[in-house]
Amino acid sequence: MVVEQLRDEETDRIFQALSDSTRRDIIRQSMLREQSVSDLAKHYAMSFAAVQKHVAVLERASLVRKERRGREQIVHSNPEALRRAARLLDAYEDLWRGRAARIDELLSD
Repeated sequence: MVVEQLRDEETDRIFQALSDSTRRDIIRQSMLREQSVSDLAKHYAMSFAAVQKHVAVLERASLVRKERRGREQIVHSNPEALRRAARLLDAYEDLWRGRAARIDELLSD
């Protein structure tokens, strides 16, 4: 299986961003429909500034992007970044399945 190689820094940013449940929910919310940061903040029991920081982490990981419309910043999901992360996880799974198969072969000899 040929998998697009991500730089270590990119991989770290993606998985660090995905490690937080609020950020995963922000991605989910932005996949349902584009929303302003203000609209997103209404979903969480935290300050607007805290939600804005979560969005910034997601943006640095390229999992979302912001578009300025007048005074609002509209958050859009980036499904391709999620697909890259999924392909990376699939590659790790293939690696471990191959290792497990080789162990089984050694044990059955």
